[in-house]
Amino acid sequence: FIYLFFLMCLHLCHGELLHQVQMAKLYQDDKQFVDMPLSIAPEQVLQIFTELARDHNHSIPREQLQVFVQELFQAKGQELQPWTPADWKDSPQFLQKISDAKLRVWAGQLHQLWKKLGKKMKPEVLSHPERFSLIYSEHPFIVPRGRFVEFYYWDSYWVMEGLLLSEMAETVKGMLQNFLDLVKTYGHVPNGGRVYYLQRSQPPLLTLMMDCYLTPTNDTTFLQENIEMLALELDFWTKNTTVSVSLEGKNYLLNRYYVPYGGPRPESYNKDAELADTLPEGDREPLWGELKAGAKSGWDFSSRWLIGGPNPNSLSGIRTSKLVPVDLNAFLCQAEELMSKFYSRLGNDSQATKYRTLRAQRLAALNAVLWDEETAGCFSDPGVPDKALKYLEDSQILTYQYGIPTSLRKTGQQWGFPNAWAPLQDLVIRGKEAPLPRAQEVAFQPAQNWIRTNFDVYSQNPPACPQYDISNGGQPGGGGEYEVQESFGWTNGVVLMLLDRYGDRLTSGAQLAFLEPHCLVATLLPSLLYSLLSR
Repeated sequence: FIYLFFLMCLHLCHGELLHQVQMAKLYQDDKQFVDMPLSIAPEQVLQIFTELARDHNHSIPREQLQVFVQELFQAKGQELQPWTPADWKDSPQFLQKISDAKLRVWAGQLHQLWKKLGKKMKPEVLSHPERFSLIYSEHPFIVPRGRFVEFYYWDSYWVMEGLLLSEMAETVKGMLQNFLDLVKTYGHVPNGGRVYYLQRSQPPLLTLMMDCYLTPTNDTTFLQENIEMLALELDFWTKNTTVSVSLEGKNYLLNRYYVPYGGPRPESYNKDAELADTLPEGDREPLWGELKAGAKSGWDFSSRWLIGGPNPNSLSGIRTSKLVPVDLNAFLCQAEELMSKFYSRLGNDSQATKYRTLRAQRLAALNAVLWDEETAGCFSDPGVPDKALKYLEDSQILTYQYGIPTSLRKTGQQWGFPNAWAPLQDLVIRGKEAPLPRAQEVAFQPAQNWIRTNFDVYSQNPPACPQYDISNGGQPGGGGEYEVQESFGWTNGVVLMLLDRYGDRLTSGAQLAFLEPHCLVATLLPSLLYSLLSR
């Protein structure tokens, strides 16, 4: 099995077969080929390809490649089938908290979408895993939709938040178990549920997912059974992404996004190869590693990573691994705090102390290395919430009318101006929810704006989008490597979270709050993510 599995990885992750097919541009989207199941065993496919390549002096004509793929590969999507969650119900309680009748109906429609986004794997993925790029998962799950028909790591956090509001705890438990099984097998949660994603992960939210699940269920038995897998995942990040930062004669340990594997991303192969062709040969492997690190960050791609090269807007200048991101370290800091609480809950005081110490060390490093008196703070200092709020007001950071843009730099990338993304709206809004009435009002304004944008776009052209263009009336966003997708799971989740939190105040026809833009979300993250650490 292991031999056959790695044969599958061989043709999907690197090698001549992948190179020739992807560079021939048989499909508009590179992801299509690497998602296609094999019709026969992988060793037979490789043998036939080797003979074909030899016959054509390793330069197979495009027409011959088309025939090869058509005969030996199946159409993508064959390995999954629709699934309606057994715990879906008609009227979850949170709907009754929404005062605006139109928003309540809309929330019910979003709740219905969980049935359309549910998928489970066909039995042949288990019996013949070597023929599929899909990594087998025992339990059904929710997918983003569009070109993304498998599960994704950090997306699933906001999906789970929405599912729990829909009172679908068993669905969440199954998705969590899938991730925990991946950690047990591979030592980490991959970027997504495909073998070609195994080279990288995404922002480490597994511990936060467990906390979300435990809040309504109090399922201590499930925590006890899986606490070691949570620890193993954090160990993966510690061992593989930790860097030492020297400052004023002292060393601090923090984490970065780093992928030690070169080669183009299989799902974006010809784009990566063509970009590398613009660089000297010695710079190509490092470029591919940086692109994978950018994908690992979840912000693929953003101007925050474009800090090298003569063209500030070109992906050839990506340097993801050269930065120490505050958001990654904030996520890890929160995970360490949760692990301390989990172990205390299970009566393991020594492990609780270990993670409490790790959190304290990371918090000290965050304060020493990433502190900015104007833009950062931690709620361990009771004066910081008021400072942070004053900074937001003085700088007029409550940004645009239709949502908070990811950046004010227009680079043509997805995670840049004028796009606004659901998870970042959530982080910013929650970061403002300090225990001050003034701060809570500041948090409400962008929540109202985001709900109105989503509601208006959905009303015109359902379902939801992953990102919105906030410079153009809140229309579906664009840019990056693929067309805007429909019915994105985490967009639905964030909308349901905001409707649950502010449903008694949000309106479908409210005047949108508006302040002139002055700063970007990447600048907001220090103050806003820090504020989550003590929660």
